[in-house]
Amino acid sequence: MQYEISLPTDYDMGIIRHRVETKGHLLDTFPGLGLKAYLIREAGVAGSTVNRYAPFYLWHSLSGMNHFLWGGGGFHNILGSFGRPSVQNWIGVAVERGPARSVTPTVATRRVESLPAEVDPKDVVTHALDELRQLAQQDGVHTTALAIDPRHWELVRFTLWAEDAPEDEGTRFQVLHLSTPHLDEIPTGPRW
Repeated sequence: MQYEISLPTDYDMGIIRHRVETKGHLLDTFPGLGLKAYLIREAGVAGSTVNRYAPFYLWHSLSGMNHFLWGGGGFHNILGSFGRPSVQNWIGVAVERGPARSVTPTVATRRVESLPAEVDPKDVVTHALDELRQLAQQDGVHTTALAIDPRHWELVRFTLWAEDAPEDEGTRFQVLHLSTPHLDEIPTGPRW
C-alpha cells in the first residue's frame, strides 16, 4: 500500500522530516504492520523535480491495514494534515529479504511495469519472481517486494536499499524512518 502527497516545489521538506522524526516511532509496534517506510521525494535531490511525502506499507494482516485506514489507527492524522489522498493498494505476490537486512535503508525504489494485453499474467509474474530473487541477492538490498494491480494490470516492485540504488531501478525515494514491527513474520517467496 502507498499514498503520495504532492507538495509545492517551494515547500519546506523540513516540515515532513520533523513530522517523521517526532511521530514515525508511533508505528514501530503497530499490530498487523509488516513495515512502513517513511518516504519522500525532494525537488532538486536525486533527480527529483517534485516534493512528495509517499509512505509505503507491507501489511502482515488485512485487519492491521483496515485498522490503520478506518479504525482510528493513524490515517486520520494524514487526513487532518493533508486531506484524503488516493491510496494505492496492490495484491502482494512475493517478499524477499536481502543481505543488508540488518542495515537501516536510506533509499527506496519503485518500478512499475505494465502487462501487455496479449500476454498471460502467469508468465509475466513467473519471470518477475525470478528477477525478484536475483535482485534480493544484490549487495545493499534490505527488502524487496513484488505486487500486482489487476485493475490496471501493472506489476509493482518496491525495494529498500541500505546504500544507493542502481539508476535503472525506477522512481527513487529517500527513506526517513522504517517501522518493522512484524516484518520477520511475512513469509518470503510467492504468496501461494
